[in-house]
Amino acid sequence: MAPKLPDSVEGLRAAGNQSFRNGQYAEASALYCRALRLLQVRGSSDPEEESVLYSNRAACHLKDGNCADCIKDCTSALALVPFSMKPLLRRASAYEALEKYPLAYVDYKTVLQIDNSVASALEGINRMTRALMDSLGPEWRLKLPSIPVVPVSAQKRWKSLPSENNKDSTKSKSKETTTTKNKVPSAGDVERARVLKEEGNELVKKGNHKKAIEKYSESLLFSTLESTTYSNRALCHLALNQDKEAVKDCTEALKLDGKNVKALYRRAQAYKALKDYKSSLADISSLLQIEPRNGPAQKLRQEVNQKLK
Repeated sequence: MAPKLPDSVEGLRAAGNQSFRNGQYAEASALYCRALRLLQVRGSSDPEEESVLYSNRAACHLKDGNCADCIKDCTSALALVPFSMKPLLRRASAYEALEKYPLAYVDYKTVLQIDNSVASALEGINRMTRALMDSLGPEWRLKLPSIPVVPVSAQKRWKSLPSENNKDSTKSKSKETTTTKNKVPSAGDVERARVLKEEGNELVKKGNHKKAIEKYSESLLFSTLESTTYSNRALCHLALNQDKEAVKDCTEALKLDGKNVKALYRRAQAYKALKDYKSSLADISSLLQIEPRNGPAQKLRQEVNQKLK
């Protein structure tokens, strides 16, 4: 005798999730369909729940290689709750599988506006950049559809979700180190990294630190040999009060070039903001051994010493 199906939307979604985890994608899809029908029959307005169900069914379609229906369901999910991370990522994967690289690029780029450290989106941008350069040439960016601007409210909503919902972002730094650093970049990769870094530098000059971080992150996916790419990204993190991220980037920069004065100075600034004054002083001392007359470092030392009094 077949087990009785749940009679609630929440129960059907939970059963669908379990079937998905078990690799039973067709069964999971059917359960999500039942949950969607139940929502419609009840006539209850719950856009968040309905969006999740469409997104989950899209994941089933993607696993089964049904990219067209995956795109359709992701689009329905996004119509209900715009700028949701998972349907954007799933739709990007489906577009990529169908070789619709400009559309995939736009979705991956939209994700990075919401959270610029999502590993799967960074890797997707890396792949799409290569594909678009090869297929459309050096002016490929001019041939892209417009990329929507993500409102601050959507960014805040994503960051407020439970950690399991945005676990992708926590893997970004390790992905950057384990995938890119384990391979020797080709001459083409080094050149692409340089171009992206320069684009980041231009954005910094315009005060657009968030987009500059995206460019530096893209650059590091091609090559992690440039100490200045890390120290430049650290500058952006400092401007956005992301002090722990700044410390990490400066540390990576100093592994590549122990005399990177800007990395020492920026890490000292970040340590000061984090109230780790001893570490800040240690970096300032190292910097002043390299450049004894560095005025900003001397001033920062005075400020940190005041904090220690």
